[in-house]
Amino acid sequence: MIMKLFALLTSAAVLALTAGAPAAVLAQDAAGPTAPAADIIRRATDLPAPLTASSPRHHVVNLETTEVIGQLENGTSYTYWTYNDRVPGPFVRVRVGDTVEVNMTNDADSVMMHNVDFHAVTGPGGGAAATNANPGETKSFTFKALQPGLYVYHCATPMVAQHIANGMYGLILVEPEGGLPAVDHEFYVMQGELYTEEAQGTPGLLTESVERLLDEQPTYYVMNGAFKALTGDNALKAEVGDTARIYFGVGGPNKISSFHVIGEIFDRVYRDASLTSAPITDVQTVLVPPGGATVVDLKFEVPGSYIMVDHALSRVDRGAAGIIEVTGPRNPDVFRGAPDAHNHMEH
Repeated sequence: MIMKLFALLTSAAVLALTAGAPAAVLAQDAAGPTAPAADIIRRATDLPAPLTASSPRHHVVNLETTEVIGQLENGTSYTYWTYNDRVPGPFVRVRVGDTVEVNMTNDADSVMMHNVDFHAVTGPGGGAAATNANPGETKSFTFKALQPGLYVYHCATPMVAQHIANGMYGLILVEPEGGLPAVDHEFYVMQGELYTEEAQGTPGLLTESVERLLDEQPTYYVMNGAFKALTGDNALKAEVGDTARIYFGVGGPNKISSFHVIGEIFDRVYRDASLTSAPITDVQTVLVPPGGATVVDLKFEVPGSYIMVDHALSRVDRGAAGIIEVTGPRNPDVFRGAPDAHNHMEH
């Protein structure tokens, strides 16, 4: 295992991460191949821009819960339960004092009842009881965003852990008055776990394992839904000198993440996603619990491929990794090395 981890400490590791990313696969059952598996990956850039309104607004959030066969990795698929066909669900952005109307429709083709619980809600079940929807039903509720922060939302239909593990989680940002300091890029990243009967990498359509779920023994750790999903064409991109903010959450349902960007230091961390507390500075790794979130700011000084990981590093091999590609002029005053040294997974 030690040698395997150190093998990642070369520029070839970046290629290996990309090679593991999902490509089109055929979902497969006992009767043989069926339709191509869907792309369920939520791109890290798929989030709304900062809000500009100076007075309270009314937001309408439309969610549809779907059960879809999605690409997990090359040759492997899984039946995900999703909000709006992606994992994580859509990034919701409001301002403190705003009113939010949530309309949740459970797709008619679903097998399960679904709902949604927003951690940003002050009210029974975070809205879960109000949105219990059988297949084909639409349920609604309205809440006022009382406290700023970055909050997880997830399905809370029993067995709750099963619904979350299958992909039913997302983030809602409640901006503080006046918003957050401007940055050049904002990214949306969530970590979760998948529990399957089959071993990691087994070809075909994998089946969920409730036993492994209850024993808290994930087969995969994923960022944005699939094995090394935020690599290759889905890698995050920036230029030397750019500033970036990562909204990072953990759907779980069970495991803490030790969020870290190899070769970078977080300039500011809004610990536990508290946006009204002073951020802490110069942080290497951030602990985020399941059902929790953080906000981190960083500035890119040197070009290269920076790998986002859960620093419980065996999880990289199970899929919890993404890449930030930074392009632009070299900066020998900050870092000087061999031509490909900026790609190494070491400090």
